Amino acid sequence: MTRPTYDWIPERHLGIAATLSHADDLIGQIGDLLFDYQAQPGGTFTLRELSAGSVSRTKVVHVAPIPRKVSLLVADALVALRAALEHALFAEVEFLEGGQLDERAAKLVEIPASDTYKKFDEWVKKRAKNGPTSLRAGSELVRRIEGLQPFQRVNEPHNHPLARLTIHTNHAKHRTPAITAVRLAAMYRDDQLPRSMRDLPARPEEPIRVGDIIAETPLGTKVPVTLFPTVGINRPGTDRWPVLMTELDEISWWVRTRAVPHLIAGGDLPEPALPTRYEISVGQEDERAAIAAGSMISAPERHKQRLSAATARPGLVDLIGQIEGAPSVADITTWAEQLTDEEVLERMSRLRVTFTYEPEMLLRNAEMVEGLRDEVLSFAFDDDPAEAR
Repeated sequence: MTRPTYDWIPERHLGIAATLSHADDLIGQIGDLLFDYQAQPGGTFTLRELSAGSVSRTKVVHVAPIPRKVSLLVADALVALRAALEHALFAEVEFLEGGQLDERAAKLVEIPASDTYKKFDEWVKKRAKNGPTSLRAGSELVRRIEGLQPFQRVNEPHNHPLARLTIHTNHAKHRTPAITAVRLAAMYRDDQLPRSMRDLPARPEEPIRVGDIIAETPLGTKVPVTLFPTVGINRPGTDRWPVLMTELDEISWWVRTRAVPHLIAGGDLPEPALPTRYEISVGQEDERAAIAAGSMISAPERHKQRLSAATARPGLVDLIGQIEGAPSVADITTWAEQLTDEEVLERMSRLRVTFTYEPEMLLRNAEMVEGLRDEVLSFAFDDDPAEAR
């Protein structure tokens, strides 16, 4: 199959793909730290049951500290994403101006983040006297910049990716690195299994703190629950604590697939989309070929797969171990551990959740599990030559 050549990217903008790749690598490092943090033996927080009159309260008595490096890497990743925008703009201005800018004009080259058209118009007017001609009212480049502005999102412009990117990076540069905290994304009673996560009631978007009461039941009543802790990031100047990896995912996706291509090409978004990352740790003789060989799977996607697979692996072992003719738990575990995350999730996807105990669905699931059992048996047999004799 012929790989794309990315003809829509001029030579002057090839470095932007490397900056985006660097940002994805930083987000990948964040994902690795978060995975280890969330998978630690003691969990991210500790609960204790306390009696209070006729009720039992589940109280948070300890929250594991998040590694400092997470906040520092988050700030670095967001700054890299903002740099991709600024570098793309500067390279385009220099091209349109025919060469290097004088210092006074260069200082006026920046990506604004205007939540109203009035503010954007003021930004344009400030460039009328000393700014590059390519950044003056009516120019094609100004039209492209205008299309990326937060005010284009009529409802909640402050939630626009550029608005979020700007407040995060301004805060990290001038005040403190990103502020992160553990929060409880969702929880449900095990005897009230939801059809999907969307059916769960929304929980407060706030950090978990020592002393918080997360549940209350009649004294003597045991109600098993499933908790979904996560790590949130504070949006500076607000009381919002969105899921950290989701915030990074949404901003990085917008920068890579919308903002940078629009600044470079204008009009309809060009194809193919830029890869999330490619090999930038070695010198490339053919940068376009290296970009074309890059990956389209982002670091947040890989992190999500890793978390899902970590949860699915023990479930897969339990399922297979319960059916007739199952191999030993040790054999099943060895088989499950040698599968990639993608392979684990693919095998789990063969099973269908049923809430009404439909006979056909149950029979189909049983057949799928039997097939997985046979796969483990084949793996164990091939792995042990003594059994073959």
